[in-house]
Amino acid sequence: MKPEPGDKSIKVTRDDVANALREVGVVEGDTAMFHSSLSSMGTVVGGPDAVIDGFLDAVGPTGTVAAPTLCNWTPEEQHLVFERWDPATTPSYVGALTEAFRKRPDAVRSDNATHSVAAIGARAVELTANHGASGLRKGPFGPKAFAAESPWEKFRQWNAAYCFIGVTFWVNTMVHYVESVLAERAIERAPEQKREYLLSKIAGWMEPGIWATFRIEDRVIIEGMLAEMGIERQTQLGSATLRCARAKPMVEEWIRIAEADPERWMPDAYLEWLREAQA
Repeated sequence: MKPEPGDKSIKVTRDDVANALREVGVVEGDTAMFHSSLSSMGTVVGGPDAVIDGFLDAVGPTGTVAAPTLCNWTPEEQHLVFERWDPATTPSYVGALTEAFRKRPDAVRSDNATHSVAAIGARAVELTANHGASGLRKGPFGPKAFAAESPWEKFRQWNAAYCFIGVTFWVNTMVHYVESVLAERAIERAPEQKREYLLSKIAGWMEPGIWATFRIEDRVIIEGMLAEMGIERQTQLGSATLRCARAKPMVEEWIRIAEADPERWMPDAYLEWLREAQA
């Protein structure tokens, strides 16, 4: 997915960022998370730091701002990902804003090689601490990435303001949290004697198996459905569209939609596994 193109003739300031966030419902004391394209906004006066500071202004001294700081790898190097990982130095590959964010002296970063989160603010340490320490959920990114003890779970539980600057649900990392929870819920509903077998069929890190994969184009369809429900709000930030959804209803409606009609959303292998779980 290409981000919105951006218009360099439009200038965006720190105050513009804070004001736009308030328009989509961000308030003091919030935890605000963002996916972003810096160039989509136009010309940002002050660069990435102005955007970050605008977020901090919107949430105030009792709030927290977070960004995904995911790493990347080629198929040939996947076996080296965890060996090479260093939360202090491994770059974020999901945009210039996220890389600038993790390098800020006031930022802390969770310790997960594939799906780390960096945060600044009152609850930053609490948000990023103990990533994967408990509540493991087996999946293709390893059991810790979207564990019950992870920033991704906390975004849902804290009802974070989950924002998108110039991008859509195409890049919404919470999709993998939803996928993890769908599999977990299916196993929990299955007869106890089946659960170990069902868990063994789920994909793991460098381990083939089934997974509740949402097609990328379907993520945007889900976004439209959530927007119709009023869960996603939008405004303009420079030349970019700023979207914001509260994490708790976003996730819980997404799960409800998927479980109500799995044949519409899920791959065949997962559907076969699901039928086994329900038999």
